[in-house]
Amino acid sequence: MSLTTDERDAIVSFRIQKAKDTLAEAEGISTLNYWNAVANRLYYSCFYMTSALLIQNNYSAQTHSGVIHLFGLHFIRPGIISKDAGKLYSRLFELRQTGDYDDLFNLTEDDVKPMIPLVHEFLDELIRKIAI
Repeated sequence: MSLTTDERDAIVSFRIQKAKDTLAEAEGISTLNYWNAVANRLYYSCFYMTSALLIQNNYSAQTHSGVIHLFGLHFIRPGIISKDAGKLYSRLFELRQTGDYDDLFNLTEDDVKPMIPLVHEFLDELIRKIAI
């Protein structure tokens, strides 16, 4: 899909805001101790910001795994984004999968709450690389 600069900038801006809003949702849900839902929202916050970065740089993925792959290939491996950010994103993907799909397993506060400040750092790091 080919986008004009204005279209791309609008989508990127929307995704950035969606990432911030989703992080706020995670923080709100954390007060209720629904840790599977918090992990889901933390992952999606990072997903929206990562997809904004990819779109800004004319990369497109059709799946969550594709986003992870392109992020690693074009931003983590060359050192544009820290390896810690890449590890966090992959870990959140795993937690979301576990929380959403594994039977007889629930994430705990200890599993998820420490990730909240790390997601703030993740969003900050990526937003510094997005030029709109």
